Amino acid sequence: MRLNPIVKKDVKAQARSMKICWGVFAYELILALVFFLAMAFIRQQSQYSINNIYSSMVWLYPVLAVTQFVILGVVVPVRTASSISGERERQTFDVMMTTSMTPFAVIMGKVFTAIVQSMLFVVASMPVMALSFVIGGVPWGYLFWFLGIALLVSFFSASIGILCSSLCKRSIGAVIMSYGFYLVFFIGTCVPYLIYALFAANTVNVNTSTAQAPSGDGYLLFLLLNPFIYLAEFFAQVMVGESLVGEMFDVNLTINNGGIIHSLTTGYGWMILSTILFFLVSILFLYLASRCINPIKKRGRKSGK
Repeated sequence: MRLNPIVKKDVKAQARSMKICWGVFAYELILALVFFLAMAFIRQQSQYSINNIYSSMVWLYPVLAVTQFVILGVVVPVRTASSISGERERQTFDVMMTTSMTPFAVIMGKVFTAIVQSMLFVVASMPVMALSFVIGGVPWGYLFWFLGIALLVSFFSASIGILCSSLCKRSIGAVIMSYGFYLVFFIGTCVPYLIYALFAANTVNVNTSTAQAPSGDGYLLFLLLNPFIYLAEFFAQVMVGESLVGEMFDVNLTINNGGIIHSLTTGYGWMILSTILFFLVSILFLYLASRCINPIKKRGRKSGK
């Protein structure tokens, strides 16, 4: 299988640059600071008891993992948001599109380059992450969970950045639009259920002694595309072994005991379906980005006019 030329070129250019070294250094420095702050907090909470310290070190895993997910979620869209729009600003976009590569191959090359760079940072952080496994007693299988979620976060963030880069002519506009997409996924996915809950609360009979909570399972399905709920559910399953969504909407589950949400919060159903949806949305964004940069498509529109 032939390696994507864009990935090959960009990875070689990054390997020769000092920027990647300084990037890894900054990444490790942030993780080290978070690690020492977490250790200071754990030591304070455990009241200097050795047994409590070792039992509390298990929480280093979610703290370090969340820190890395936040860094990837912030950095990867910036990296990909300037990939296509940057080519336009350097006036090399038309030259790139005259090659034998298809628009989708160009998009995938830019995305895979960002993923390779982000996973390089993640792999470089393994010595720090290993402390939560060696000292904290976290099973080593959770390490593969973390790598899988990090890969998904990088892929999802890169797909958002590349779509915005394809839509905008300037890199700064693409970066701003990328964070706008984040707001849609983080806040917009909560709006349907909040509206339903507010409407249901206003229609409750004030004369009844027990107010009945809203029971709209369908509105909760929008939360499957909420990155915060996804990561919170992941850490709840890993650290506690229970579904956070099931605990959050326990009232709904008791009312609709056989509903969709009840089935999804049994075992890893929510995580599996949410992972599939994030992957499909990422593929959709990549397809739309390839359509936006397709010169044949644009030429057909002009000729149609």
